[in-house]
Amino acid sequence: MHGMHARLPKNFVLEERLERYADAIELEPQKYAGRWAQACHDLSSTGSDAHGFDEVRLDLGCGKGAFVVECAKQRPNTLYVAMDAEPLCVAYAAQHVTEAGLRNAVVVPARGSSVAKIFGPQELACIHLNFPTPYPRKREANKRLVALERLLEYREVLRAGGTVRLRTDSQPLRDFTLTQLRIAGYDVVWQSDDARRERPNEPGSEYEERLAAKGATVYAVWATPGPLPQSVEQTASLSLIDYLPDDLFANGYVPHGMDGAVINLRNQRARRERSVLS
Repeated sequence: MHGMHARLPKNFVLEERLERYADAIELEPQKYAGRWAQACHDLSSTGSDAHGFDEVRLDLGCGKGAFVVECAKQRPNTLYVAMDAEPLCVAYAAQHVTEAGLRNAVVVPARGSSVAKIFGPQELACIHLNFPTPYPRKREANKRLVALERLLEYREVLRAGGTVRLRTDSQPLRDFTLTQLRIAGYDVVWQSDDARRERPNEPGSEYEERLAAKGATVYAVWATPGPLPQSVEQTASLSLIDYLPDDLFANGYVPHGMDGAVINLRNQRARRERSVLS
C-alpha cells in the first residue's frame, strides 16, 4: 500500500517464507465476514474470554507488520487484521506476528477495495491507514485509501463510534483527506500537525522510521462517521498538486510521491522570475 515497494532481499525465497508462516495468513478472509472476533479466538479459552475478542481493528496497508505487532501486544483482547496487497509485506508481517507469539493478529493478502467484502456491517472498531500511497495525480485519485468511495465503504463496516485513523508524511494528502471526510459525512475527532510529538507512545512502523530519518513530520487525522449527508457529491480537487503549500516545502522535506510535482513547480517559478528580471 505504500509508495516505496519492498525489495526482495538476497537469498530470500518468497514462496518458502509464505509457506513457513502460513498459520498467520488467512487466504479466504471473506468467509469470516461478520464473525472475525469469534472465529479467530482461541477455542481453549474459558469464562468471559470464551465469547471472543472485545473488538476487531484493521491495519490497512500493514507493510512489514511492525505497527500491528506493537498494537496487538498492547491490546491482547483486540483482534488485529493486518492487510496488504504486496506478497513480500505479507510474508514479513506473518513472520513478525508468528515470532512475537501473537494469538490476536492475522495477516490477510488483499487490496483496500476488498474491505466491504471481508468484513460485515459494523464489525470494525478502527481502520488504521498508516502512510498510504498518495497517488498524487488526478487520474489515480480513486486508488487512494482516503478517497470518497473508500470512506463510504468504511462507513458500512465501522461500528458506532468507530474511527478511521490516518497517519501520513504528506500535508497535501492530509488536506485532501479532510475534504473527503467532510463530503462523506465524517466528524474529525483528533487532528495533529506533529502526531509523534503529541502522542509519542503510539506504535510506529518501519516506514515511519525511514521517513522520519529524512526529516518527515507525521500528520494525523482521526474521524468517525456522522450522519450520512442527503447528497454525496465529489466537489474537491482530485490532484494533490492543488494542495501543495505556497512555499513548496521550504523546510527542505518533500513528502514521498510529491517529488516530481514540487521540482517541476519550483523550476516553473524560477523561469518566471528569470524572465521578469530579464
